Amino acid sequence: MIGVAVVFGLNGLAVASWFARVPAARDVLGLSAGTLGLVLLCLSVGATLALLTAGEITHRLGARRAVCVATGGVAAGLVIAGFAIGAWPSAVAAGTGLFVLGYGSGICNVAMNVEAAAVERAAGRTVMPRFHAAWSLGTVTGAGLAAPAAWLGLPVTVHLTGIALIALFGTLVAASGFRHGGAPSGRGGSGVLKAWREPRTLLIGVLVMVLAFTEGTANDWLALAFVDGHAFSQAAGAAVFGLFVTTMTCGRALGTFALDRWGRVPVLFATMVLAIGGALLVVFGEPVPAIAGVALWGLGTSLGFPVGMSAAADDASHASARVSVVSVIGYTAFLAGPPVVGLLGDQTGILRALLVVPVLLVPALALVPFLRSGAGAAPEEVRTR
Repeated sequence: MIGVAVVFGLNGLAVASWFARVPAARDVLGLSAGTLGLVLLCLSVGATLALLTAGEITHRLGARRAVCVATGGVAAGLVIAGFAIGAWPSAVAAGTGLFVLGYGSGICNVAMNVEAAAVERAAGRTVMPRFHAAWSLGTVTGAGLAAPAAWLGLPVTVHLTGIALIALFGTLVAASGFRHGGAPSGRGGSGVLKAWREPRTLLIGVLVMVLAFTEGTANDWLALAFVDGHAFSQAAGAAVFGLFVTTMTCGRALGTFALDRWGRVPVLFATMVLAIGGALLVVFGEPVPAIAGVALWGLGTSLGFPVGMSAAADDASHASARVSVVSVIGYTAFLAGPPVVGLLGDQTGILRALLVVPVLLVPALALVPFLRSGAGAAPEEVRTR
C-alpha cells in the first residue's frame, strides 16, 4: 500500500512542478493567454492519446511495468519542457515536452489507479481517496518547491530536470512493491470496447470529465488568474496554487471517513456544491475572500476523481477496461479546458473566464446518483455504502 501511495505522490510532484511554473513559461516565451492555452493543450492531447490504449497496455504489461515505463515518459517530458523554457526558449519545443509528459502521465494514471482499486478491494474499506491524497500531497510539495524556486530565480531547466530525476528513480523503487494490480497478460482482450457500450460507465465518465475540468482549470489557470486578476506576484500566485492543492489533499485524506459513513452520492454532491461556491468567490471576491474561495474550491474538488475511479473499478474483472474508459472521457476535460479558458481569457480576462467552472458543475450534479454500485459491484463496496 505504501508503494502505491509513493507512486501517486511522485506523479503529483512531477505534474505540479510544471503547473506552478506556467507563469514563468508565459513570460519567458512571451505568450498570450490564447497561445499559452494551445501550448498547454499539448499536454492534454498526449494524455488523451495515451488513455485510448492505457487499458490494453496495463492489461498486457501489468500495473507495475506500465507505471515504470510511463514514468520514464513523464521524466523525459519534464526535461524537454524545462530546456525549452530555460535553456533554449521555444514554444514548439515546450509543447513537444508537454505532449511527452502528458502521454506518460496518461498511461501512469490508469495503471496506478488499477493497482489502487485492487488494494481497496483487498482492504475491504474505502482507501482510494487516500492514494489520491498522496497525489495531492505530491502536488503540494511541487508547489511548495516551485514558489521559492521562482522567488530565488532558480532556472526552470534546473528545477524541472531535478524533479524529473526524483520522480523517475523514486517510482522505479516504489513500484517494485506492487502486488494486486494483475500480472502481465499476453492473451485475451482487455474488454475496453465492451466497456464503451456500458451506460453506467459512460455516465460516470461524463461526471468525472466535469470534475476533472474543475480540477484541471485550477491547475492550469489559478496561479495566473491571481497574478493577472488580483495583482499577485508570481511567487504569491504559486503560493495560491499551493493552497488549492493543500486543501484538496486534506479533503482526500479525510474524505474516506465521510464516504464510509454517508456513501458516495451525498458526499460528492456536498463537495461539488463547495466547489461551485469557491469558484464564484475566486472570481467575484476581493483578494481575501478570493483566497478563501481557493480553499473551498480545493475541498470541493478533492473527491471527484478518486470516487469516479472507485466506481469504475467496482468489478475487479473489468477494472482495467472501465478505468481506462472513464479516464479517457475524463481527460477530454484536460483536452478542452486549456484552449477554452485561454480563448475566453483573451476576451474577458483569465479571472472572469473561470466562471465556466460553476456553469458546468451545476448541471453535473444530476449525474452523481450513477456513482452507486452497479451490476458486479464488489461486496466490500456495497458494505461501505
